[in-house]
Amino acid sequence: QVPLVESGGGLVQAGGSLRLSCAASGRTFSSYGMGWFRQAPGKEREFVAAIRWSVGSTYYADSVKGRFTISGDDPRNAVYLQRNLLKPEDTAVYYCAADLRGCTSQEFPAEYDLWGQGTQVTVVS
Repeated sequence: QVPLVESGGGLVQAGGSLRLSCAASGRTFSSYGMGWFRQAPGKEREFVAAIRWSVGSTYYADSVKGRFTISGDDPRNAVYLQRNLLKPEDTAVYYCAADLRGCTSQEFPAEYDLWGQGTQVTVVS
């Protein structure tokens, strides 16, 4: 069973908005934080945004700063990604992930322990 489930992907025109959601599925766990990554065809998985529960800090890749906003619900291990001003280069499969160990570098996929199956986002111009 996939521990995290993403939803909210789809097809959107450039300049539009989409909100992605991610929640734990059938499993309870305690996380230090959660993050969003994305992977475009032929490219490596890249960091998008992360949130740390204890301090309420948020982190963003330079490519999405000012356009994307991450938020979450710690007790439910739920995380959301509001994405505005979408661009064709935002097209990718978006994954959410949970950090169970307290990572120091939230930009690296290897720091996360649980993953969702991904949701496709396609931005057309």
